[in-house]
Amino acid sequence: MQIKYCCTYWGSENVKPDLFVEKVVSAGYEGIELFLPKLSDELAIRFIKELEVLQHNKPGFIFIAQQITSPDNYAVDDYICRMEKSLTELAALQPSFINSHTGKDYFSFDDNCKVIEAALNISSKTGVRILHETHRGRFSFHAASLVSYLRKFPELELVGDFSHFCTVSESMLQDQTEIINQIIPHVSHLHARVGHEQAPQVNDPFAPEWKNHFALFEGWWQQIIKFQKEKLNKQFTITPEFGPAPYMPTLPFTKQPIGNQWEINEEMMHYLKDKL
Repeated sequence: MQIKYCCTYWGSENVKPDLFVEKVVSAGYEGIELFLPKLSDELAIRFIKELEVLQHNKPGFIFIAQQITSPDNYAVDDYICRMEKSLTELAALQPSFINSHTGKDYFSFDDNCKVIEAALNISSKTGVRILHETHRGRFSFHAASLVSYLRKFPELELVGDFSHFCTVSESMLQDQTEIINQIIPHVSHLHARVGHEQAPQVNDPFAPEWKNHFALFEGWWQQIIKFQKEKLNKQFTITPEFGPAPYMPTLPFTKQPIGNQWEINEEMMHYLKDKL
């Protein structure tokens, strides 16, 4: 199975699209994961053109579009309308797939099911796969409660970011092994970020004080890859996704990040290429 590593645009928003694409390719990434708040903006238009050229020159290059609905206090029907519009517009760009931040943690189970059904319908109509990220604030915020959705929608594909589960449960999920084992078969794309009991991101996963946390995450990632190989899938994608401040801890008063986001993500890519 071929594993392709994608670069997040998160944290590089001040870099022009052509320079970012050049930097990504030079670093050895084989894809980009991209959130564009407004597709009509000049920045988004330029980015899309750059990606079209890049995919023409490199046909296997991965383009992952992110869908994040603005955090307003929508009723579920309003939320669905906005999400459907966003997903439809993103699907028209023909990304490799869409990573959707779907639903709300405070919606009822039935309302979140309506949201998921709407996303599944968009995917069916457009032919573009829609994956749902395990993330705080979404329907997928907690490992145990996520299982009920997976039982109702066994076809659901997830973007696995287990750091959020750790923070929400305020644990390293030592007592949730069976729950995690039920989630792993649904993970079709991975966000390689190490979190801990109090936050979704350690300052540097390669620092010795995070050795045990890193080992736990690497174990989950190995399980995901093993499952995908056993399914005889030909390709799997991973985005090292350590983020900028405030995800990256900062020094007091100066707000200077205490780690280098780009370097950490690049080092994670090389580490996983060797280990996976």
